[in-house]
Amino acid sequence: MAIRLSACSSSSATFFAPSSFCHETETILKRKNFGIWVCQNNSNFHENKRFELKASNVQPLKAVSLQAGAPANSLDRVVNPVQEDCIPFLETVKEEYTLSIVVVGASGDLARRKIFPALFALFNDDRLPENFTIFGYARSIMTDEELRNMISKTVTCRVDKRENCNEKMDAFLRRCFYHSGQYSSEEHFLELDNKLKGKEAGRLSNRLFYLAIPPNMFVDVARCAKHRASSENGWTRVIVEKPFGRDIESSRELTRGLKQYLSEDQIFRIDHHLGEELVENLLVLRFSNLVFQPLWSRNYIRNVQLIFSEDFGTEGRGRYFDNYGIIRDIMQNHLLQILALFAMDTPVSLDAEDIRNEKVKVLRSVKPVQLEDVVIGQFKGDCDGNTSYPSYTDDMTVSNNSLTPTFAAATLFINNAQWDGVPFLMIAGKALHSKRTEIRVQFRHVPGNLYNHKSGTDLDNATNELVIRIQPDEAIYLKINNKVPGLGMRLDRSELNLLYKARYPREISDAYERLLIDAIEGERRLFIRSDELDAAWQVLTPLLKELEEKKVAPELYSYGSGGPVGVHYLAAQHNIRWGDFGYED
Repeated sequence: MAIRLSACSSSSATFFAPSSFCHETETILKRKNFGIWVCQNNSNFHENKRFELKASNVQPLKAVSLQAGAPANSLDRVVNPVQEDCIPFLETVKEEYTLSIVVVGASGDLARRKIFPALFALFNDDRLPENFTIFGYARSIMTDEELRNMISKTVTCRVDKRENCNEKMDAFLRRCFYHSGQYSSEEHFLELDNKLKGKEAGRLSNRLFYLAIPPNMFVDVARCAKHRASSENGWTRVIVEKPFGRDIESSRELTRGLKQYLSEDQIFRIDHHLGEELVENLLVLRFSNLVFQPLWSRNYIRNVQLIFSEDFGTEGRGRYFDNYGIIRDIMQNHLLQILALFAMDTPVSLDAEDIRNEKVKVLRSVKPVQLEDVVIGQFKGDCDGNTSYPSYTDDMTVSNNSLTPTFAAATLFINNAQWDGVPFLMIAGKALHSKRTEIRVQFRHVPGNLYNHKSGTDLDNATNELVIRIQPDEAIYLKINNKVPGLGMRLDRSELNLLYKARYPREISDAYERLLIDAIEGERRLFIRSDELDAAWQVLTPLLKELEEKKVAPELYSYGSGGPVGVHYLAAQHNIRWGDFGYED
């Protein structure tokens, strides 16, 4: 709601503070029958108590403007409402706004599979504002109807299987439009701007650009959007997809290019894995459960494993993947972000900047990874009965002598008082035997354990382990030692298990849904800040350069296996129990 105070037309316009600024305890805010609000009985409210409200590109969705035309000394009285040349009451006006979402690269795979379905799920769940429009923008020639047909093939009525979903889908598709243009053409973006204004119909307009395009086009689109398609009376925000460069130098260059046209508050660097339910729950688990908080340090934790495993190969992404590899594609962003959330200190608050400040501290404390602490691998073809699986180099877009790793394991160390000496083993691989993303926390042995003689020779099997399974089958479970019922004394390793699908039967929202609604609402906790990105690249850039300069050959492993044998030696080198990877139900 916007509040407009109209007064005598001969008065000059002045901005006054709302009721919260009437600062003495004797001040009261009084509402008259016809809607007037005035500060009364405040002898300390002088005419210099005026506050100018300026428009900002990061203003909230519903902006509030206060205007007053009455002289300052008239605030302590109620103007006679029958004067013909004055309208001495506060008139409430509903400030309508509209949201325009522009998916740049709308004809691409990411837009079809993830972005449009996520937007529909938000619409189906009544999370989008009343007035919104979605525009697809790409170089492909396409009509509005063709875009809608493309979208309808990927969006589903999965959310709660609602009976009116088909009606909602039709309503959603009617909000979708298309504009064809070049990514570097300001003229084409001006044409887009004219179409957007036609849909916005003079309302307060907020615009969100999702750049589902290769990184080398980010700066051109940011320039065109800034000069020709920015909102004139609301906010403009831009979501950029990873990868954010190939190393620290290219990442900094990309950041400098974007900041020529956008402020840091306008840039939302998306890592969709940070939108996973269990990743967001990590802070809740850590900071709202006394049972875990005191244990979260080198005093009780022996090692931490961050595992990202996929049971398929490049699946048509060979050209892209061969240019980046598994370290840049997964480790530099997904796993380092999870590590930062796992290891950071308690933030001052849940404010986005407080959380991101703590993450930056952790990343700056991580030692650059050394070559001796890394194992890289590449999957080769394999046969399973009548089924054959291709090798990485069988992809027509990949060179036959490519040394790009499809698997990497690296041991990282954090140089601070809380985590000194604790190895963090990060594993990421494609074409493995299972699809899984999880955090495994292995605790130290119980000092002077009275039951060691009942645990056999492998004392590692007697230590506690906390497992946070991010996907699939989201779960949190703690492995404990327990007595097997009976007359004898026999110990068993049991699990205290929170399986999400059993505890929370409603389907968990997709990560893109959470991140899109956060960007729309201006919530930045799960988006990466520029200094955070820079600190992450400092950890891995020296390793990447050494691998490429020395042309280190990856160890081959069979498609569908547990990865290269070298990972077992790396784990043993740092006294990490290894063997549970991917085999648990």
